[in-house]
Amino acid sequence: MDTVTTDRPPPTGEGLTFEKVWAMSQETDRELKETARIVKELSKQMGDLHNRFGELAEHLVVPSIAERFNELGFHFDSVAPGGEKIFGENRKVIAQTDILLKNSDYIIAIEVKAKPDMEDIPEHINRLGILRNYWTNKGDRRKLLGAIAGAIFPETVKKAAAKAGLYPLVQSGDTMKIEIPEGFVPREF
Repeated sequence: MDTVTTDRPPPTGEGLTFEKVWAMSQETDRELKETARIVKELSKQMGDLHNRFGELAEHLVVPSIAERFNELGFHFDSVAPGGEKIFGENRKVIAQTDILLKNSDYIIAIEVKAKPDMEDIPEHINRLGILRNYWTNKGDRRKLLGAIAGAIFPETVKKAAAKAGLYPLVQSGDTMKIEIPEGFVPREF
């Protein structure tokens, strides 16, 4: 069996007094509070940065998106940037859209992400279900479709969105394009 030797004897606790331990715990407490403050500040900054990316992506989508869908035969006469907030019974937001396109037959709810990921797909589908229930309860029977827009859109996520029946909207220069794969069938909600 190997033994480890050191030049120092093991600590015995000699010289530690209640006052020293108390002072050390107070310093540790102060350091933890400072760390918590820094983490909170960084979290806020990251959230602000994330929101700015979202705003940038929305500004890329809004100017031409109705035109892109109109090229597919939709003829949208209303584009609502900022979308719509749906409130639950407790007045908390239960669903919020980024952009809504509307005409007399269709509503398309567009979720805008700087870089969509796989989790965004079921989240948007859930949101679309909430919107469908809300509008049905209000007597609105227009067909509801969904789309996800991304400034940076990973190919696997784009394919998964299309497979789920959501229109994938991809940045192309200073505008957006709808990348509809062969056999694509939009899902109605």
